[in-house]
Amino acid sequence: MRLQMITVGAGEVVLNDPRTAMSWPVKLAPYALSSCPVTRSDYAELTGADPTDSNLPVVDVTWLDAVRYCNTLSLAEGLRPAYRFLEGDEIELLDSSTGYRLPTEAEWEYACRAGTSGPRYGALDDIAWHRANSGERIREVGTREPNSWGFHDLLGNVWEWCWDLYDPEVYDTYRVLRGGGWFDEHWSCRASVRRRSHPTYAVDDVGFRVARSV
Repeated sequence: MRLQMITVGAGEVVLNDPRTAMSWPVKLAPYALSSCPVTRSDYAELTGADPTDSNLPVVDVTWLDAVRYCNTLSLAEGLRPAYRFLEGDEIELLDSSTGYRLPTEAEWEYACRAGTSGPRYGALDDIAWHRANSGERIREVGTREPNSWGFHDLLGNVWEWCWDLYDPEVYDTYRVLRGGGWFDEHWSCRASVRRRSHPTYAVDDVGFRVARSV
């Protein structure tokens, strides 16, 4: 596997939802997060998907696909899986597990900001593939400048699935997406922007990266 994990220390981040005009602080324990999104090669190696030697981010994966990948990766490395599948599509996160999992949106935003407080951790064209510079196509991971903690592509290229429910009272089981994608305008490629999608939807600009508790 080519995934490189970066350990992030404990901290706190304030999340914002312009739709509801709400803000809320979240305290974070230390965790590890992959430096780049999962690639097509990474995904095919573990899942039996069509073989590929592509360093493009894997896309057209549902939230459920991403969760299954996390469990498969954990088992491949001798770790206890982080997720337990219950009746239907209900999934339980096992808090005591140090296996691979999707990041929470607080973990995602904290890593994205890397100690900065503005909308982005650098000049957009330098750090992200977005509609104005991508040629309106997906690009290989790790080809834009990282933030100061070493994370690539947290903004632009592909939206990334997070663990969290978006707003269960309004949107039921829809999950959070973060980061913006290769076809998005600049205003979507900001550290605080939240998007949602149903956990069974697969979209051509949505991928994911993996996290672990440490």
